[in-house]
Amino acid sequence: MRHQKKTVRLGRKAEHRKALLANQICNLIEHQRIKTTLAKAKAVRPLAEKMVTLGKNGSIHARRTAFSTLRHKDAVKKLFDEIAPRSTERNGGYTRIVRLGQRKSDSASMALIEWVDAAVVVEEKPATKEGKEARRAEGERKGITCRRRAKEKAALVRPKIRRREIIFSSLQRSGTNRHFIFPLAISSQATVAGEPWFGRVTQPGFKNHTPPRFSFRGTWV
Repeated sequence: MRHQKKTVRLGRKAEHRKALLANQICNLIEHQRIKTTLAKAKAVRPLAEKMVTLGKNGSIHARRTAFSTLRHKDAVKKLFDEIAPRSTERNGGYTRIVRLGQRKSDSASMALIEWVDAAVVVEEKPATKEGKEARRAEGERKGITCRRRAKEKAALVRPKIRRREIIFSSLQRSGTNRHFIFPLAISSQATVAGEPWFGRVTQPGFKNHTPPRFSFRGTWV
């Protein structure tokens, strides 16, 4: 009977699942914390804590057992030399799972898994009034410089020549409405955007036929 043999499959076969969990634990060892789905975090947690137990043992046999699971020498070395010694006074519960809510793409529950005894790195932020004023002055100076450069660049850029294209709408042919865009080079006509223009044009070179000359109505763009 398969009593107490339940396994979280994660929608993968056995070999794929073992490789996935091993990579997750190696990333956890390297980065001290990883962000993943809640289901994967719950699957990683027991295996990661077993690896810490092997690290606390410290024997050659324990190293080979951990390497057979993780398949990464650097991760095994860091596990036995850095992570396991930090948890010598702890008898279990080496990892912590923090829920982060659902992600936007598929609403999967996300979580953060980390070592409980990981070293906390705190960045010191200048809280003095002089530091705040200096940062504010620096931001204003950068903003003024960027705006000035943008104005200078806009003044140097030559005015763009409007593309003489006419958007044809409601073109009646074979009882159907079709929309075409034909480039024209008519310097005698006005090229103001939005100004209506009327005329005739012949456009050969269609795929299967050559349409006759037709009248159109459009606007310059």
